[in-house]
Amino acid sequence: MRRTTITPRLAGIATILAATLALAGCGSPKPAAGPNVNAVDAALLGNDADPALTAALRDQIMVDPMLVQQANDDAVRPPTMPAAGAVPPDGIAQAAMPKDPLAGQTLRSAPAPTADCPQCAIARRALTLGALAQGQGGATGQCAARVGYSAIWATRLPDSIPLIADARVIEAAGADGEGCRLRIVTFASAQPMQRLLDYYYTRATAAGFRAGHQAQGAEHVLAGTKPAGGAFLAIMRPHAGGGTEVDLMVDGG
Repeated sequence: MRRTTITPRLAGIATILAATLALAGCGSPKPAAGPNVNAVDAALLGNDADPALTAALRDQIMVDPMLVQQANDDAVRPPTMPAAGAVPPDGIAQAAMPKDPLAGQTLRSAPAPTADCPQCAIARRALTLGALAQGQGGATGQCAARVGYSAIWATRLPDSIPLIADARVIEAAGADGEGCRLRIVTFASAQPMQRLLDYYYTRATAAGFRAGHQAQGAEHVLAGTKPAGGAFLAIMRPHAGGGTEVDLMVDGG
């Protein structure tokens, strides 16, 4: 009887094949069960959920068509029009406007100007407020060497010759001590020139100054002195932005 002999090589192959079949029979483990999506939705939208959260999830997304038209979808090109901004009603805008600083005041009319205006030539030559003071000569000219520049001088004008309430100070200078009490302020006002002439003529004469009016072209000058000492000068010209620009000088007084 013939016996079948299994060689070592065949035995090795058979062992590997048996192990492979055994693993196939065991099968791979099943993945762990994940969260139930339906259960999560039910928890969020069910009876036990937060009412505010439920309403937010169920509400339709609101889109303002006017704002959508203003959106800039293309980051390279600018929008065709600027986004509309809120503009206050006319009543609010008018209420914010400054009131007339001379309303209710009784003003004396400034005298008619004379054609001769030496102060106009002095003002045109002066490049600084100190030079303007020096051009006046006398005690005022001597104090010009002590002039210092600061906006604080605009607050140190005498009560008799003050800045008008809507004045926008451009430059200010002054000097105190050693017989000097000099104030020089350049400012702009929205008031027309004639009203400013009348205003400062009224204030100057009420303070005891003897004031006169000179003019040359569009430039006008009010100037005066006090018998007991002191000088007053107001040089006026049209302001580039509208209204009037004034160089106001008070020495002593």
